[in-house]
Amino acid sequence: MIILITGASHTGKTLLAQKMLEEYKYPYLSIDHLKMGLIRSGNTGLTPEDDDALTEYLWPIVREIVKTAIENRQNLIVEGCYVPFNWRSDFDERYLPAIRFICLAMSEKYINDHFGEIIGRESEIEYRAVDTNCTMEGLKKDNKIFIDGFRRAGEQIALIESDYEQTLGKLLN
Repeated sequence: MIILITGASHTGKTLLAQKMLEEYKYPYLSIDHLKMGLIRSGNTGLTPEDDDALTEYLWPIVREIVKTAIENRQNLIVEGCYVPFNWRSDFDERYLPAIRFICLAMSEKYINDHFGEIIGRESEIEYRAVDTNCTMEGLKKDNKIFIDGFRRAGEQIALIESDYEQTLGKLLN
């Protein structure tokens, strides 16, 4: 089984992946780690701010890692924001049944009501330098992009509207 977790920044993708690792004992791959390895090694001229170009660059690599894990009958959690809205079109019927897709997103109301809490949890699983560019309006915009894009693609969204822990807890079952 492959668990593919995506969503906007600060939605808890890494936290969910860590909880799933602990629950299911599946290893996980952080697309951010892959990104930084490729950037720091000089294998790309892209920077961490090149989001759209990074999706285009990283997704073919991630896609083939997923296919290989399925072919080898391995379990793997893959998490990161660099998953295209049309990701399903890259897999045929041999692969799709083995992939559980999760898109985490926060409602505008949740962001309004819990912004300080969201920022306060940004280093819960891995240390993050304080992102001074992370604003309430930016989070709303990014989450709307993920919600609209994946809904247009026909995907379900795990929408965090009131109880963050409860929403993540339901995804563990």
